[in-house]
Amino acid sequence: MSLNVVLFQPEIPQNTGNIMRTCAGTDVCLHLIKPLGFKLDPKYLKRVAVNYLNIVNYFVYDDFEDFLSKNDGEFYFITRYGKKPPRSFDFKKVEKDIYLIFGRESTGIPKPILRNHLDNCIRLPMNDKIRSLNLANTVAIMVYEVLGQLDYLNLSKTEPETLKGEDWLLEE
Repeated sequence: MSLNVVLFQPEIPQNTGNIMRTCAGTDVCLHLIKPLGFKLDPKYLKRVAVNYLNIVNYFVYDDFEDFLSKNDGEFYFITRYGKKPPRSFDFKKVEKDIYLIFGRESTGIPKPILRNHLDNCIRLPMNDKIRSLNLANTVAIMVYEVLGQLDYLNLSKTEPETLKGEDWLLEE
């Protein structure tokens, strides 16, 4: 089982760069569905993905049908129109690959796609003062919600020795 993030026609390179960094830090595979609102060029993404762009595992698809033809698993659609919060789902029970699908910043996921997956539409609860949260923030929230339910898979729960080490706070 693996966790995957799918961006349906993302428009803002800074959001995608931030999401790439989140994916790099969590070993989550990123799937980008065209058309993209920017060129997939390191000069556009490097500033927000920092130096992690080369370690992101990502794939690009011509359209949603192309994505579906190449991927199999459980698909969850994050949309303001969903009627279930993330904790309504028990991701520990999912035996297939998990795909968290997010829509474009301006219009979300098209209604015909959502209608075919109503049982797997997720809404992050919020008040009625805003339409939605920022895409990169929403991805981070959902990735960590799923990873938390899965006990963070193989991620380090302490500062790795390859960086400052888990006892760094105790050092003088």
